[in-house]
Amino acid sequence: MLVYGIWTFCAAIAAFLISAVTGKFLIPFLHKLNFGQTILEDGPKWHKSKQGTPIMGGIMFIIAIAAVSVISTVVYMLTGAGFIETYFADISREVTFIFAGLGLALANGLIGFIDDYTKVVKKRNLGLTAIQKLVLQFAVAAAYLATLGIAGYGTSTVIPFVGSVDLGFFYYIIAAVVIVGVVNAVNLTDGVDGLDGSITFFVAVSFMLIASKLYSLGITAVSAAVAGACLGFLVWNFHPAKVFMGDTGSLFLGGIVCALAFAVNMPILLLPLGIVYLCEMFSVMLQVSYFKLTHGKRLFKMSPIHHHFEMCGWSEVRIVGVFSAVTALFGAVSFLLVLFGV
Repeated sequence: MLVYGIWTFCAAIAAFLISAVTGKFLIPFLHKLNFGQTILEDGPKWHKSKQGTPIMGGIMFIIAIAAVSVISTVVYMLTGAGFIETYFADISREVTFIFAGLGLALANGLIGFIDDYTKVVKKRNLGLTAIQKLVLQFAVAAAYLATLGIAGYGTSTVIPFVGSVDLGFFYYIIAAVVIVGVVNAVNLTDGVDGLDGSITFFVAVSFMLIASKLYSLGITAVSAAVAGACLGFLVWNFHPAKVFMGDTGSLFLGGIVCALAFAVNMPILLLPLGIVYLCEMFSVMLQVSYFKLTHGKRLFKMSPIHHHFEMCGWSEVRIVGVFSAVTALFGAVSFLLVLFGV
């Protein structure tokens, strides 16, 4: 256990430092390029004060997570075999999930970068169209699942207190929909200073504890890197934000959250762990559906739901605090499900 503690601590600290220090140089650079956020008219009016705040700040935690994950995994692969007990049959299986997961996250981050670039350079406020995003995201999800399939990993998934369930061909269909859905849900959560980074921090800590329980040292280190990098980003993104992660960062975070869930072979945990993400996504879906069915009436004052609470008078800091507490609570529930049910 001492090895786990030291390894995890080093991964988290290294990712935190890389992310925080990168912001020191990246934010002035983004200012110089005039890569500023355009605040849309249909958002809260007080958000107009954020006009011009640099976006694409997610680059800082992408660099940190990718660098620390690759280095820690390579060292783990070279030194871990033979003396570290692991949940997997061999370390190579775990390493495959880690690198495939990084590919999933980076590819989604690239989609986000294209979207952000279209907004700030091409001056198209909405960036890529919804159809363009979905086509690209499903292509990335399919490539990720195909990679795992080619590597010989089957269509079974673990459900706490149920055991291993083989879904057959439907596994790939369900998995693709889950990945794209969660990636977009994380994207929708990015609308209040510090919210997406804080929520993902607690999700990553939960996966870190779960992976540790499963004796998956490589995944534990990657989860710790995600948590540390999110904290490093929050140094610059907590209210009042000096930089926004943009779609570059939020789509990457969505990808890495999915990657961690699939790496421990329990994507079902995205339901409790991603409770805030899912509430954000379903609030938008419900708002749009209700608006159409009632010919103009609204279910919420504004969606996603964090804007509803803003319209109710909640401060951004309060929203982040409450939503983070909810995530931490469901993270504890998820850990208990794994602790006693796997």
